[in-house]
Amino acid sequence: MEFGFDFCYWSVDPAAPNYASQEEVFQDLGVSVLSGASEGYNVCLFAYGQTGSGKTYTMMGTPDSIGLTPRICQVSHWHLSDSSPKNSNSVITNHNLVFTLSFLEIYNERVRDLLRGAEQKKPAPLRVREHPEKGPYVQGLSQHVVTDYKQAVDLLEEGIANRITAATHVHDASSRSHAIFTIQYTQAILENNLPSEIVSKINLVDLAGSERADPQYCRDRITEGANINKSLVTLGIVISALAQNSQMFSSSQSINSVLSEGEGSTVGSQSSSLSGSGRRRCFIPYRDSVLTWLLKDSLGGNSKTIMIATVSPSSSSYNETLSTLRYAAHARNIVNKPRVNEDANVRLIRELREEIDRLKSMLLSFKMVSDFNSLT
Repeated sequence: MEFGFDFCYWSVDPAAPNYASQEEVFQDLGVSVLSGASEGYNVCLFAYGQTGSGKTYTMMGTPDSIGLTPRICQVSHWHLSDSSPKNSNSVITNHNLVFTLSFLEIYNERVRDLLRGAEQKKPAPLRVREHPEKGPYVQGLSQHVVTDYKQAVDLLEEGIANRITAATHVHDASSRSHAIFTIQYTQAILENNLPSEIVSKINLVDLAGSERADPQYCRDRITEGANINKSLVTLGIVISALAQNSQMFSSSQSINSVLSEGEGSTVGSQSSSLSGSGRRRCFIPYRDSVLTWLLKDSLGGNSKTIMIATVSPSSSSYNETLSTLRYAAHARNIVNKPRVNEDANVRLIRELREEIDRLKSMLLSFKMVSDFNSLT
C-alpha cells in the first residue's frame, strides 16, 4: 500500500542523520503559510493524528524547541512590519498593518474562548454563526491587537495554559479539545492612488487525538473521547466527500474536453448531461460538527490549506497510522478555491477604471482609423 505526500519528516531520534528539526519543518511549511497570508489569501494549517503522535509538539512545541505557531508569530511580525515603508519597528503606528489574534478551543462540541480565562471562572460557551460572505465565525470571540512578538507569545501561552488536558494511557497531558489559533492581518495599501484594504487570516489548528474508549476511564474522559471521535469522524466524512466531488469534477472536465475535440459539440453536450444526471455531487455535512463548521472555508473553500499527518513509529499503532494516512490521502484530492480578500468596493472601482481605459483605447483606435480613411 502506497501513500503520496509532499514532505516526510523523521522527528523521533535527534541523533538520527535524517532527523527533522522544528526549524526545518517551519522552513518547508511555515514560510509558505506566511507567503500566502502576505499576498492576501486565507491560510489554514492543521495537524491530525492519534494521541501522543506529536500534534501539539509540532504546532506549539516546547520552551526548548518552539513549534510552528510561535515561529509563524515571530517571523510574520518582523517580515510584514519590515515591509512597511514608514516605520519598521511597529505594525500599529504606521497604520499599514494591523495584527490581531484570537484563540479558541472546541471542548465537548462547545466553543470556549481561551483568552478570557481571567475574566470569569466558568465562561459561557460561545455560539457559531455564519456570514453570507465571510463564512462561519464565533460570536463574541475576543480579538487582541498586538504590536510585537512578545505580546503574541504571551497570549499564546495564556491560551495554552487555559486549554483542557488530561492524563490517558498514551499521554500524561493529552489535549482533550481542538484548538484554533487565528492570526488576522489587515493591510492598508495604496494601489494606483486608490486606498485599499486586504484582510487575510491564518488558522493554526491543533486537533485532539483519536483513541479507543477504556471502561476504566471516568465518565468525563469517556464523554470527552466520544465527542472527540464524533468530530474527527465528521471531519473524515467531510474530507472524503470533498475529495470525491473534486475527483468527479476533474474527471468530467477531462471527458468533456476529449469528446468536444474528437466527436463534436453535440455528442459532448449529451455526454455531459448524462454524466451530470447519473453522478450527483456529494452533500458536505459541515454542520454535523462544530469543528468542520468552523473549518468550512479551509476545507474546499476560500483558503490555502496544509495538512500535517503525525504518526507513531510503534508497531502497536499500525491501525491508527493507516487510518491517519488514509485521511491525508483523501485530503490531497480536495480542490480549494482561494482568492485575495480585498475590499469589494475597491475591486469594483479598479475593474471599472480598467474598463474605462479599455474603452478609451478603443475609441482612440477608431478615431485614428476614421482620420486615416478621411485623408485617403
